Amino acid sequence: MGNGLTQWTIHGERLVDDTRKLKLSIASVELPDGVTFEQYVLRLPTASMMVVLDDAREHVLMMWRHRWVLDRWVWELPGGYVDPNEDPAVTVAREVEEETGWRPRDVRKLLSTQPMVGSADADNRLYVSLGAEYVGDPTDINEAEEIAWLPLSSVREKMDRGEIVGASSQVGLMHVLAFPPS
Repeated sequence: MGNGLTQWTIHGERLVDDTRKLKLSIASVELPDGVTFEQYVLRLPTASMMVVLDDAREHVLMMWRHRWVLDRWVWELPGGYVDPNEDPAVTVAREVEEETGWRPRDVRKLLSTQPMVGSADADNRLYVSLGAEYVGDPTDINEAEEIAWLPLSSVREKMDRGEIVGASSQVGLMHVLAFPPS
């Protein structure tokens, strides 16, 4: 679609740190006008999150949790990092059950998003589940203070109050509000 006139040139990238959850590097970048600079680049493993709707499609399953980096309590969709060689849909269904005690059914892919496209490669796969069945208490006790079925009608207000701040949670919720699954 583009003609490449504004494409940046990467002259090299040196690794600073490489762990299971991230790769951090510094890239040597040249802009089309010749300006050069170095920029940190963050590469994260693929993550998948799920919007779990109740059978009436009036409530969404969410987790109230503390995010220590921000030092804030927030509502989030359940999900997690995709294991190597695992289908992201399988990952997210497993994560939902482990983190919430609810087993999603009728899982459908919504979209993929890159929440920090200017400085990170952080592929986030979003799914929706039309209904879920309760299978017991969450087996992962480290994820959430509270698990709740929140009215979809409360989502915008919670975003306005800063209670839903995660980019993928916001995108997934806004997607099902704008384009209700049938």
